[in-house]
Amino acid sequence: MTEDKVKKIKMTPQRAAILKYLDGNTSHPSAETIFEAVRKKYPMISFTTVYNTLQTLKDLDRVRELNIDDERKRYDPNVNIHHHLICTNCRKIVDIRMDFPLNVPDEKAQGYMISGRHVEFYGLCPKCRNKKKNNY
Repeated sequence: MTEDKVKKIKMTPQRAAILKYLDGNTSHPSAETIFEAVRKKYPMISFTTVYNTLQTLKDLDRVRELNIDDERKRYDPNVNIHHHLICTNCRKIVDIRMDFPLNVPDEKAQGYMISGRHVEFYGLCPKCRNKKKNNY
């Protein structure tokens, strides 16, 4: 994250630890995962602090909130246009850094002014596919 974007929030050691954890993180962690990781260094941190920090970062367009896991929201610090491949078994998410030119014809847009897009692909990751193969 660039320093000028981070300056928009009051920096505490806990928030700095959350930002450090997210920086370059491609695992698309949940708030719970971030909380558990940061709590190792800051045992007094609350889940509310993590969640509120993620909300602030989301409001500042510094993280994307992903609603592609039925059990919990996941967070992506990469806010550049990219898409995701999701394992239907273990819920692992990987980035696809490729643009898919999708244009919605005006007659299908129903008056919406489209401001973005996100494509999700689903399948079994190699690890789950291998497990499935070995269970037969």
